[in-house]
Amino acid sequence: MQSKNHFLLVDFLKTFAALIIILHHFSSYGQIAEDARLLLPVAMTWLFEYGRYAVQIFLVMGGYLAAQSLTRSTDLKNVRNVLKVIFNRYLRLFAPYVVALILTILCAWIARFWVQDEFVGESETLGQFLAHLFFLQGILGLDSISAGVWYVAIDWQLYAILAIMLSMFSSFRSLIWILLVLCVASLLFFNRSGAYENYFIYFMGAYGLGVLAQLCKNYPDPKVNRFAKMMFVGIGVVIVISSFHQFWLRNILAYIVAIALILWGDSAYKDQKQDQKRPQHQSRKHKLVNVILWGSRRSYCAFLIHFSFVLLANTLYIAWGMSRPHDGVMALALMLVAVVASWLAATYLYRWVEVPARKIKL
Repeated sequence: MQSKNHFLLVDFLKTFAALIIILHHFSSYGQIAEDARLLLPVAMTWLFEYGRYAVQIFLVMGGYLAAQSLTRSTDLKNVRNVLKVIFNRYLRLFAPYVVALILTILCAWIARFWVQDEFVGESETLGQFLAHLFFLQGILGLDSISAGVWYVAIDWQLYAILAIMLSMFSSFRSLIWILLVLCVASLLFFNRSGAYENYFIYFMGAYGLGVLAQLCKNYPDPKVNRFAKMMFVGIGVVIVISSFHQFWLRNILAYIVAIALILWGDSAYKDQKQDQKRPQHQSRKHKLVNVILWGSRRSYCAFLIHFSFVLLANTLYIAWGMSRPHDGVMALALMLVAVVASWLAATYLYRWVEVPARKIKL
């Protein structure tokens, strides 16, 4: 293992949010989801209705980590450097993303022989694939090849906008004011209309809370810390007041995650091998931490690749005739096997594609 510091809450949130999103998609698509709901109606309905809110965790985390990275970047006032940072972010996302897309296309082609369901979709076109490569599928109104890949496009938009904002304003006070305006506008207006869901402004509220959480806690200038805290509290007041008019759970969840990052986001632990003399209860704790770290590193790849296994699991379930008795136990068992297989496949995508591709940058 590496011997560097990691942040336990950050790694836990990445692992937890990825797992919930994966379970949400398994509970949403295909005959497996329908039959498993017969066995566990409450759990499957909860995952279907509320599992998607884990995206708020991703968004807040994305803003938090992006601010951490970009505020340490040198000379963002130079346009060329800003473009380089934005393009390098695209390259960082691209390699595992395109491999996962190709695997999903292959799995969908197989699924169409047996699965007659809307979620499998029509055969992909070259234009559709090219639009995905440039994160334009949502903007162009094209069907998504895989569930969840819209988030990759949005993450890149948000990162690019934050980099541009950091380059435009001479002081962090100005940046925080603009961030406040964008966050409130997003939370109270843009985020409540589906017409904007393919654009960064729809998600800027949660993402901006993550940025403010980073500036509140870890920016080296105490004046920036204090001002960011004031604006953060102000957004909280806006969320509470607006909740009396209409309650939006995702706004509350995003604010809670941001608070947690302010309080515990910089709590570090060492990623190192276990001492044999360590007491048993500490050994169990260390193993749990290693599981969280293992999942955190692979969370992006698991998020990308799991829809292929949604397709394959439903194909096997129907092609082998397991769907005929509508056996909830069999459906749930196959679902859990597919979830585990998603994470195992993510390990290879992480090792063979994501890690080597990090060397590709301007």
